[in-house]
Amino acid sequence: MRLGVVSDIHGNRIALEAVLDDMPSVDGLVCAGDVVGYNPWPADCVATVRERGVPTVMGNHDRAVARDTAFRFNAMAKAGVDHARAALDDDALSWLADLPPERVVADGRVKLVHGHPEDPDRYTYPEEFSPRMLGDEDLLVTGHTHVQGHRVFADGVVMNPGSVGQPRDGDRRAGYAVVELTDGAGGGAVAVEERRVEYDVDAVVDAVREAGLPERIGTRLYEGR
Repeated sequence: MRLGVVSDIHGNRIALEAVLDDMPSVDGLVCAGDVVGYNPWPADCVATVRERGVPTVMGNHDRAVARDTAFRFNAMAKAGVDHARAALDDDALSWLADLPPERVVADGRVKLVHGHPEDPDRYTYPEEFSPRMLGDEDLLVTGHTHVQGHRVFADGVVMNPGSVGQPRDGDRRAGYAVVELTDGAGGGAVAVEERRVEYDVDAVVDAVREAGLPERIGTRLYEGR
């Protein structure tokens, strides 16, 4: 089985389109949360994920938009949440509100969470990945940090595909991954290909300004920070 893995789209339609155009043939897609927030196109991104039937978990921005709950949001994050809440119709908000904190797919071989299996809001960077995070799955997919990386252990693989819509690992290109699940179990049965793709950052920056969002939401994309 071959899966395309995305996370932290954050309302960036242009980056999402670039990822989907760049992605090789896969058997399906999965998403580790935060479809909305920050960028100007939350409705488009929700629609794309829904239309493709992508198994998705709830990120902290998704929850804040759908359930009107707060996280440790700075002014940029709060502005993105307010924008998304105003832009989404009731049906899209209901879809976000119904997203679970975790999902198990691929016949139990892949678990999706947003932050950490024990706490969906915990930032867990690739250097902190450990075999203790794994349960019965061969692959644990996390998001939240916007930092791409993975670690292979005897019992399985822990990975973050990186952020589609707002990378924070010093690489401005949209991040995603392609995973191959082969026969067997544990880390030896999972192959992860981390991928990056260029997209029109200038167009996103212009759209951020036009939407009246904080300019830094756009300009930080040039830095991948």
